[in-house]
Amino acid sequence: MRPGPLVDPDTVPPWLEPLARRSGDLVAADVTRVPVPPDGGGRRAAVLVLFGVDEATAAPDLLLLRRSDGLSSHAGQVAFPGGALDDGDDGPVAAALREADEEVGVRATDVRPVAVLPELYLPPSDYLVTPVLAHWEQPGHVEAVDPGETAAVARVRVDVLADPANRLLVRGQSGWTFPAFVLPGMLVWGFTGGLVNAVLAMGGWERPWDADRVHDVDAAWRMAEETGVGW
Repeated sequence: MRPGPLVDPDTVPPWLEPLARRSGDLVAADVTRVPVPPDGGGRRAAVLVLFGVDEATAAPDLLLLRRSDGLSSHAGQVAFPGGALDDGDDGPVAAALREADEEVGVRATDVRPVAVLPELYLPPSDYLVTPVLAHWEQPGHVEAVDPGETAAVARVRVDVLADPANRLLVRGQSGWTFPAFVLPGMLVWGFTGGLVNAVLAMGGWERPWDADRVHDVDAAWRMAEETGVGW
């Protein structure tokens, strides 16, 4: 599927319009240093980058989940709902909506897909992932549907993610550094952190932050845990 808007950007909420309009300009290198395999290999997958509005503040927010600790890959990490395309899925949009329903109970009828971003390669699981941007037009109750797969669910305000106090870089085992977000009880980094970082920039939400603030992953997790429980 070609990256870019799926709908007329003028028909989405004003706070989402810049992101929808610029979705076709993003390239994989804006999100991750990992190149897509030259042969286009990797199992196709999709994630749902779902924007809603916080009822108390009327501020946009993002739906995130924490993967269960017993999973064979990406255990315990914060992620967007998503997974591999099934044979019955009609492309990445359908797969992202199905996975969001199965993992956290988001009803597809409440969601309007807005745009798709370029495919991103995730080496640990050999997935070629299509991020699907969507507007949660009628937010409903969400929960960890299968505790064996999803440990917890949270809606995080975009302005909280953009707060410079919550931003840093984390250094992985490879020695690479990744954009990260330290929040109460959660560390958003790796694939998800890179995608959040790109979305904030595209949407015009990014604020200047200290890119010299670098911590190892374990140290960053301790910072998140000491901040409090946010799930």
